[in-house]
Amino acid sequence: MNKKLLTTLYITLDIFAAIATWVLFFVYRKYNVDHALFSHFSDSVLSDPKFLSGTFIYPLYWGILHTFVGSYNQIFRKSRLKELTTTFVITLFGTLPFFFAFILDDIVNSHTDYIVYFLLLLGLQFFLTYIPRVIVTTDVIKKIHKGLIGFNTIIIGSDKIALNLYRSLTKQDKTAGNFIIGYMMIPEEEDNSLSDELPCLGLLDNLDSIVNEHSIEELIIAIQNGKRRHIETIMTTMHGRDIVLKLIPQHENFLLENIRTSSIIHEPLISIRPGYLPDWQRHMKRGIDIFASIIAIIILSPVYLFLAIGVKLSSKGSILYHQERVGLRGKSFNIIKFRSMYVNAESGIPLLSSKDDNRITKFGKFMRRSRLDETPQFFNVLIGEMSLVGPRPERQFFIDQIVKRAPYYKLLQGVRPGITSWGQVKYGYAENVDQMIERLKWDILYIENISLQMDFKILIYTALIVLRRTGK
Repeated sequence: MNKKLLTTLYITLDIFAAIATWVLFFVYRKYNVDHALFSHFSDSVLSDPKFLSGTFIYPLYWGILHTFVGSYNQIFRKSRLKELTTTFVITLFGTLPFFFAFILDDIVNSHTDYIVYFLLLLGLQFFLTYIPRVIVTTDVIKKIHKGLIGFNTIIIGSDKIALNLYRSLTKQDKTAGNFIIGYMMIPEEEDNSLSDELPCLGLLDNLDSIVNEHSIEELIIAIQNGKRRHIETIMTTMHGRDIVLKLIPQHENFLLENIRTSSIIHEPLISIRPGYLPDWQRHMKRGIDIFASIIAIIILSPVYLFLAIGVKLSSKGSILYHQERVGLRGKSFNIIKFRSMYVNAESGIPLLSSKDDNRITKFGKFMRRSRLDETPQFFNVLIGEMSLVGPRPERQFFIDQIVKRAPYYKLLQGVRPGITSWGQVKYGYAENVDQMIERLKWDILYIENISLQMDFKILIYTALIVLRRTGK
């Protein structure tokens, strides 16, 4: 069973569960106030506009909610226990708003009927959703344990540690679903003990291309403690991709805040998970971006007019300035700003601005101190190229220099770049690559601690900088 087919099955079961819940719930509500319901069932139920509209709206509501919270992600890696708790929490918080919006005005015999209605709706929705899900999940888990379903996997490492790990994985009565197709050697590794068991796919330097070539879904890192720099390279290269990274337990001291292990019967490998937002927060963040951008563009319209006149009067040239930057997953886009420099201020090699840069106009200095030159980027946010909060996007020319000294910069490309960032609040504009790398630590801290609460704090501090005109 492929991923799309399994996802479709889960969605179909959820839709039927919602329809069945609505039908049973609606019939019970009608019967509660009219015990002779079944003698005129067609007129009382099947012809009721609320019943017909609810049969469409109710499953649509739950389909959107399950998608919003990420129920259809990691479809082959579901846990029955986690499925139980997740389904109950989603059902509880999903039933509450629907009940108060559509059910609370019903005709009832007594006020206790409301409690009965809520518990019935909650119970039906939970059990009719969870039971089919757990049946499918159990079937998938059994197929994984039997080796009928699995994930293309590479072991990184070639010494005796890697060899022992491979043998342990292959001797398990119940497999963890790893189809190990080969291994990769790390630079300067002399011990090639694993070569008798698996084919060598290449050196770690070619990790990205090999992962693409073999459609790899998991990497198992079997590297000794003294070679931590290679683990950082692997994490940086794979960051932002749908690849599961696992370490042998001796490495847990490296990444204490991002490690997870949930296996009881399998080899106790440690899963490395990036500190990204949960799906519901990620969707919420995007929704806030869209809503706030529309409001900001409307409110700032008079300011845009003032800035446009100011830019035009300050020097010859266009009002807006477009510059190519690198954003989410390394994709390039054109960032929009009000022009703060003289025309042709940069020719040939890209240059960063400095505090006393004579290329900046007087009006440009005013805009930069108050960050008003950045406000057209609300349009970048609106179309999805940027977010309100996120690491500042840089030009490829400077990224190439940064990566040579700080390869973990690529971690930033796992999230949308932002109009403002923790680095901007704490450090401001960078005048050279050294300062870019210095500012980088704040952006790395941001993606490791990313949350909606963190975003709100950064936005508040940014607003204070704009109002006080204290920006660097």
